[in-house]
Amino acid sequence: MQKILMTLLLLFCSTASLANNHKRPNVLFIMSDQQHYQAMGTVDDFFQTPNIDALEKESVVFEHAFVTTPQCSPSRASMMTGLYPHKTGMMNNVGSAGGTELALPTIGKRMQDAGYVTGFMGKWHLGANKIGNAGWDVRSGSESRSVDGAEGGTDEADLKLALSFMDDHAGGDKPLFMFLMLNDPHDIYHFQNRPNRDPAKVKEAVLGESWYQEDLAAKPSPQLAFMEKNQGKIIHGKEKTEWQYYRDYYRQKVALFDEMLGRVITKLKAKGLWDNTIIVFSSDHGDMDTYHKLIFKGPFMYEHMIRVPALIRVPPQLGGVTPYVEDKHDWLNVDLVPTVLDLVGLDIPQVDGISYKPLLTNGEQGKSREFVVTQYYGKQKWVSPIRSIRNHQFKYNLYLEYGEELYDLKNDPMEIVNLAKDAKFAKIKSGLKRQLNQWMKENNDEFYSYQVTEMQSSGPVMKH
Repeated sequence: MQKILMTLLLLFCSTASLANNHKRPNVLFIMSDQQHYQAMGTVDDFFQTPNIDALEKESVVFEHAFVTTPQCSPSRASMMTGLYPHKTGMMNNVGSAGGTELALPTIGKRMQDAGYVTGFMGKWHLGANKIGNAGWDVRSGSESRSVDGAEGGTDEADLKLALSFMDDHAGGDKPLFMFLMLNDPHDIYHFQNRPNRDPAKVKEAVLGESWYQEDLAAKPSPQLAFMEKNQGKIIHGKEKTEWQYYRDYYRQKVALFDEMLGRVITKLKAKGLWDNTIIVFSSDHGDMDTYHKLIFKGPFMYEHMIRVPALIRVPPQLGGVTPYVEDKHDWLNVDLVPTVLDLVGLDIPQVDGISYKPLLTNGEQGKSREFVVTQYYGKQKWVSPIRSIRNHQFKYNLYLEYGEELYDLKNDPMEIVNLAKDAKFAKIKSGLKRQLNQWMKENNDEFYSYQVTEMQSSGPVMKH
């Protein structure tokens, strides 16, 4: 009898030990800055992204992935909280008109409270509020971009810290949760002072159909004003070759991000983390990349602005589905919080996003989103609010004081012809506007109460 009791006790202790040592999966979110949805080799072979391409082959790839707003700070706040900008209070970049500091708990705090060792490396851009900043055990230090919002440092320094984080904590008692927010290709803003002007490369930089056919004078006036008065004036009116150099420089910056992604993946495999780490790759917004004779980001809602890459790798050991391209369900960056929390078995707070765990683990998600809404407030110190509603057929953009746009995305995927004043599409436009207004009412979006301010002329190109 004593022997039986001893056997049971040993069995109980062994089982308890296994339960105590059982860890949730690691999670890595790696983000580029200002990478549009076509800036990947699998979509456009102009871009050289072998590491992104390889990750795609092991991931669920969302063909239609969007941001809540095409601005750095408010988009990042949406990723961190699962909420739209008007709910986070961050309508614009920190320090700009409508820009504040994130004062809400982030997914970092939730993961830390659940027993994860958490790391944040890279560009924070969300201010210094203590509540918003809580939740990170390790984060960018003095030689890199600090979490209090200060800029400086390099992607190289941030990457080294991220690799050290994996070295230090792989195989530890706690699972890893890491945000790595790299800056490239955002450094396209250094275009004026760009090195490596290679005339041979310019021949490869094909300009899109919209560069040749776009008439910005026929679009809402902030678009042309941005090019004539603001950041776009560094290239507006210049020869075609200059625009091709822009594209080539943007390609170089995307390639730099891709190389760093490859180093992260190599480290994951070397540390034995590959089979137990969920990886999410996306970007905070796009870049116009010369399309529509526009550059950078500004008061426009074209696909190259609001549509981004989105790949999620759930290893088969964690129940991930066979990799494929998802073209029915739309990913929105507010989906990050509920999806990650659900995948690791944590409760989901009330957010604007939805969990894609069912799709990522058993291929089932149910009814797809009927539409996606995107917000824009302004830039720098000027305010030019826009709301956009998009489904897989049409996109409707409503400017406060500056008119409307309607695009047939099936027949005019480059969004060249504005159908907002075409009587044949009046019913479609009114239906989308009605849906948009209903969404704003249900979500307490006070779009119509904002005050437009005149766009300012810019001096040297600002970083954000």
